[in-house]
Amino acid sequence: MRRVQREFEAINEHLTSRREPLSDRVVENMLTGYACVDALLAAGVDVFAMGNLKNLLELNTIILCGTDPARREQYARHIQASERRFYEERAGGIQDVVEWYARHQNESAWHRAAGAYVRMLSKPQLFMEGNHRTGALLMSYILMGAGHPPFVLSPQNAAAYFDPSTVIKNTEKKSAAMLFRSPGITRRLARLLLDHADRRYLLA
Repeated sequence: MRRVQREFEAINEHLTSRREPLSDRVVENMLTGYACVDALLAAGVDVFAMGNLKNLLELNTIILCGTDPARREQYARHIQASERRFYEERAGGIQDVVEWYARHQNESAWHRAAGAYVRMLSKPQLFMEGNHRTGALLMSYILMGAGHPPFVLSPQNAAAYFDPSTVIKNTEKKSAAMLFRSPGITRRLARLLLDHADRRYLLA
């Protein structure tokens, strides 16, 4: 991730839609998020089970605010609004992601991770902010739960990750475009996850 941060200007030149560079805070919060994913898996927590969905909210809060109580207090209203959206958005709240995931339990972990990301990122997005980064953590949770390496952004996979993500976030969940694009994008993203799986990111 530090390499991505250092090389982001060069990466941006190859993207269909330019993105903001990664700040130190963004990188630090992502690393904290990965630590949270590790803890959830070690504890055997099923984040898709009713009663455990709050853990997905926590991942998003970590992405945006880290774990500093003062910073969380500063963004308390935003966190509360994001929670309402998460549970109450009828067209694209957490129920949509959970139901999609339940329907695809027999698919490979690569496909489930990619598909859950697509459902999270497409409009209306699951969270008010931080959907890309929280989605990367969710994909890592699904992959690691199946014994695969997490998804980690690198200079080699950045363009292949960001460009389809831009298409996804501009596509309505309940649209003909989504029906047409979703299978292909999901397969493309699943292939990306598989091709860039690096077992060095797993402890022996």
